[in-house]
Amino acid sequence: MGRPKNMIIYKTDAEIGLMQQSAQLVSKTLTEVAKVLKPGVTTMELDKLCEEFVRDHNAIPSFKNYKGSYPYSICASINDVVVHGFPNNEPLKEGDIVSIDLGVILNGWHGDHAYTFILGDVSEDVLKLVRITKESLYKGIEKAIAGNRLGDISYAIQEHTEKKNGYGVVRELVGHGLGRSLHEDPQMPNYGKRGNGPKMHENMVLAIEPMINLGTREVYTDRDGWTVRTSDGKPSVHFEHDVCVKRNKALILSDYSIIEAAEKANSYLNTSYY
Repeated sequence: MGRPKNMIIYKTDAEIGLMQQSAQLVSKTLTEVAKVLKPGVTTMELDKLCEEFVRDHNAIPSFKNYKGSYPYSICASINDVVVHGFPNNEPLKEGDIVSIDLGVILNGWHGDHAYTFILGDVSEDVLKLVRITKESLYKGIEKAIAGNRLGDISYAIQEHTEKKNGYGVVRELVGHGLGRSLHEDPQMPNYGKRGNGPKMHENMVLAIEPMINLGTREVYTDRDGWTVRTSDGKPSVHFEHDVCVKRNKALILSDYSIIEAAEKANSYLNTSYY
């Protein structure tokens, strides 16, 4: 069942195996999104697709009715929406960037990760933002090894995005631990100092998720109480992996490779930032 240590719940190897199944069901569901995403599709249609796919695989959408108030199965965050965007019936357009964030509960364990897609042509500035944000995720993951501290992950993400490229790193929203609950300790900021924070031990599971803005780091929340937007209206990008801390190299539980393969096969999606 996992042993508590400083409020962080470490998992057994068997539990990590179950969590990997949950994470990869999210990946498979996001792959279905990558197959159909194009201008004219609505995010409400994507919500329906994802919920049906998850339930067809004997799992439950984690986000639906979260805290008794989130009404959808996915978060669909478009352009200046950082995270927690509500799906709606407005058709997506050429030039939109769309982050789809999804959680599932399979066999009692949560999987939770996200991917940002580009529909057609966008500016070089946006292409670079998507590339750098995705790179920063892996920069952070490289530091998710036993003996390092959480601040090492935070610093790696901030250095690559804010310090090297001048982007806004959102402070109000962070990554998190993951397990039988959708949000567990520890909190996982995308900014910080090397050598700070709790020391990481094997089989800590983290949802690492840089949320990076093209302009200011300042954000605000819409009247719906969920949708978070950039204060200056400039685009924001969000990528998220489920990661297990190991001794020499982190184990990534989710799988971007199948999402990327479907993305590249979809002529409506722009992968030129790779």
